[in-house]
Amino acid sequence: MAGHSGMVGSAIVRKLKAEGYENLVLRTSSELDLRSQRQVEGFFDAEKFEYVLLAAAKVGGILANSTYRADFLYENLMIESNIIHQSYVHKIKKLLFLGSSCIYPKMAPQPLKEDSLLSGFLEETNEPYAIAKIAGIKLCENYRKQYGCDFICAMPTNLYGPNDNYDLNNSHVIPALFRKFYDAKVDNAPVVEIWGSGSVRREFMHVDDLADACLFLMNNYTGKDFVNVGTGQEITINELGLLIKEIVGFSGKIVFDRTKPDGTPRKLMDVSKLKNMGWTYTIPLETGLKRTYDLSFLSSYNIAN
Repeated sequence: MAGHSGMVGSAIVRKLKAEGYENLVLRTSSELDLRSQRQVEGFFDAEKFEYVLLAAAKVGGILANSTYRADFLYENLMIESNIIHQSYVHKIKKLLFLGSSCIYPKMAPQPLKEDSLLSGFLEETNEPYAIAKIAGIKLCENYRKQYGCDFICAMPTNLYGPNDNYDLNNSHVIPALFRKFYDAKVDNAPVVEIWGSGSVRREFMHVDDLADACLFLMNNYTGKDFVNVGTGQEITINELGLLIKEIVGFSGKIVFDRTKPDGTPRKLMDVSKLKNMGWTYTIPLETGLKRTYDLSFLSSYNIAN
């Protein structure tokens, strides 16, 4: 399990343990630098595991993606290249690579179908991260073609849940809004400012649903094509802001800073392929947001501050 301490990886570990899987090989970033070819090769030599779930990545929101463009491209390329290649060298039985919905062109037809990949220009603010994830897909695809490796790929929609990052400089929209509204409530501020117009539409899925989908795919899917993982439901950023405002209990106003970028106008996944296999999400957005705020945000953010 690569990336077990992050939001996605920790959710997968929770799911695996809940299903009775105990023989998990886990390393923190301080114990193993996945960007290092030498360290990854030595790790695979030393540990005789059979399956790999690749959730490790350098991630962030619009600001982080715009600021650390070289880091996002380089580090993600190195992580996935090292792990995928060593999985081939060591004859791993099956590998699951987790990508991102940002792989799709900015103006791709909605909802986003798997065959829209590489059909147009990427969204500028997260282009480096998207290119790295596309490279991961193509690595898996071509190791399968050339060597017959059972390497599969899943493309999750926007995620939220336990172990998220609440740093305003590096976080995604939901954790950023939790923090903004909470801080404003504590400080009795009259206004919370949200980037962009508020009109763009996004799809969000609780990370525990993604973990369930990952285990489902590992057990049931061996196809060559990557698979979208999402809810098939969308919400505007304005509607999301109002929902989080209510959950947090902030009584002030919301204003939108239209000088800041919106990102892709709309990003809804076509999840029909996965649904036809027999899997669908189970955690509605409002339920998941309340659960995240009550059980994760309040404890993790307060502890950090």
